Amino acid sequence: MKHRSPLLLSILILSDIFICRNLAESVTREEAKQLRDEVREMFYHAFHGYMEHAFPLDELKPLSCEGEDTLGGYALTLIDSLDMLALLGDRERFTESVEWIGKNLRFDINKTVSVFETTIRILGGLLSAHLIASDYSTGMKIPSYDDELLHLSEDLARRLLPAFDTPTGVPFGSVNLLHGVDENESKANHLTFLLYLCSNNLFCTCCAFLLEFGKPSLVTSTAGGGTLTLEFGVLSRLTNNPIYEQVTKNAVRGLWARRSKINLVGAHIDVFTGEWTQKDAGIGTSIDSFYEYLLKAYLLFGDEEFLFIFQEAYEAAMRYLYTDPWYVEVNMNSAALVWPLFNSLQAFWPGLQVLAGDIDPAIRTHAAFFSVWKRYGFTPEGFNLATLSVQHGQKSYPLRPELIESTYWLYKATRDPRYLDAGRDMVASLQYGARCTCGYCHISDVEFHKQEDHMESFFLAETVKYLWLLFDLAAGPDNLVENGPYKYLFSTEGHLLPATPQISLVHEHCSYFGAYCISNHSRQKSYTSDISMDSHETNSTRLCRGPVSSSFVLDSSSQKSTSVSGLIKGVCPGLTHGQKFGISYVASPTDNDASSNESETAVVQNHPVVVVASPAPQYQKEVQNDRDTNDKEPSEAGSRESPTSKSVEGLAVDQTFER
Repeated sequence: MKHRSPLLLSILILSDIFICRNLAESVTREEAKQLRDEVREMFYHAFHGYMEHAFPLDELKPLSCEGEDTLGGYALTLIDSLDMLALLGDRERFTESVEWIGKNLRFDINKTVSVFETTIRILGGLLSAHLIASDYSTGMKIPSYDDELLHLSEDLARRLLPAFDTPTGVPFGSVNLLHGVDENESKANHLTFLLYLCSNNLFCTCCAFLLEFGKPSLVTSTAGGGTLTLEFGVLSRLTNNPIYEQVTKNAVRGLWARRSKINLVGAHIDVFTGEWTQKDAGIGTSIDSFYEYLLKAYLLFGDEEFLFIFQEAYEAAMRYLYTDPWYVEVNMNSAALVWPLFNSLQAFWPGLQVLAGDIDPAIRTHAAFFSVWKRYGFTPEGFNLATLSVQHGQKSYPLRPELIESTYWLYKATRDPRYLDAGRDMVASLQYGARCTCGYCHISDVEFHKQEDHMESFFLAETVKYLWLLFDLAAGPDNLVENGPYKYLFSTEGHLLPATPQISLVHEHCSYFGAYCISNHSRQKSYTSDISMDSHETNSTRLCRGPVSSSFVLDSSSQKSTSVSGLIKGVCPGLTHGQKFGISYVASPTDNDASSNESETAVVQNHPVVVVASPAPQYQKEVQNDRDTNDKEPSEAGSRESPTSKSVEGLAVDQTFER
């Protein structure tokens, strides 16, 4: 019998318990309908609370039933909720909201705002609603609508453009909507925002902001600079103005060119010097959606450059950050472990892996993350993997959607009823732990379920949206995403972006010489969809057969684990990304501080990413038969030792972590 590591055994035991429980208690179709309706009521409880007590201020204080301006003072929660109203088929409220915004919203205000948050929440919300309101095929066309939201989107994006005027191309973190970037911006404004973050127990964001506070105009997070491509790219294609797409692509290039020699990026960077001011690499706080938008920009726009960067970035993340089934933070240069912590923002990763076609590790990681939710009723901002306890100062749950999002994607890919059961548990936690007078409250301490008087707009934009989609899918989907005229991608704020011809049409180009080659490399098995993104062929390009898989939006049917080979344009394994696109590795001025020798570089497992696959046969859920492929020994020289583990209250924990 093949040897299994103690960690793997604990994971398998946990999985067996999880599967058996679901076979006994799985959600029926009728119960799925009831849960879908319950989530719909949850949305309207919070939405009506906002409209009655907070509108037109940005967000609701659900305990005191008051409003507060938290971003820019422009009806943030209403804008963030627009496409959810459309998704629910609420034509009346959707129309009223779009018309009010078109008549009353203005951005010529003297407010300094976050470029990242304004882009994903406001610009993304406006563009998504515009694409729904202007198109008869969505079933939500507003007859009187005359592109008002598109005009507002372009006005807002123009006001954000000055932030990109930096030597590196990576934007400033904030910009004044009236005056542009003010390099002498008062620290008092930043302190006010910092106090808001900390007072609402947004510890991860607060901590990241603290790191930037010394030089507020010069330092940007990797996610903040690299999570703008979808919204700005869609705007460019709708307005035929390439500037928006160009500046955000340059920002991604600016970040990636400064990656480490092992293809990791840090958390914060100086936008003038290109020096990394925080060198912790991870998939969570301050970096998370950088990875997300690399893949999604390729899927939506067909731009292979984003695909190549994603493949290299993902491979490095799985090699250096993945300690099956958890993810840790390491030094971006040496890969030395710096932080054995699960933070709640990591929970988006299994959903991204579904889109990339790497479902096996996604299943295991989701099970581990969900075990934390089961233990506390919510996921804390930080859970220490060494002490098996909530990280001090990171005990809150600000209604985050990431774990729910991954639950939806894994159910969509596998149709495994365990994910419906997980969704049912999440609904119960929110209903009994977070529901309050006028909406849903932050949980300031997941161990004692203490409520706090704040409700983020993303609760309506994402958290209840993914829950509703999960149960609607199980009940027999009848919504724009599943049955609409287009395939849809979700932005990092959960906004619907359709792959219309106008948006997804690929410009003809030949990226580099020698791009047409045949590769017969075998890959590990992967789950794939029978609906994959169509290959974008042009007269000036050819297809190169390569080992690729996964889909744009996975089909609703179940899938089979299989070795697949798909078609992809311009992939030559002999060329680096820099050779392909002229973007070379740029050493950080302080790269030499990584004095660790090669033996300190941790190599765990290499999970090559595979995207855009040929259709695969349907997946029969034979979990036990597939497990043998996961019994791999660690890499030889330079690898981490095979970890021991223990199971504590359902948690599979790597014992190599030190306190």
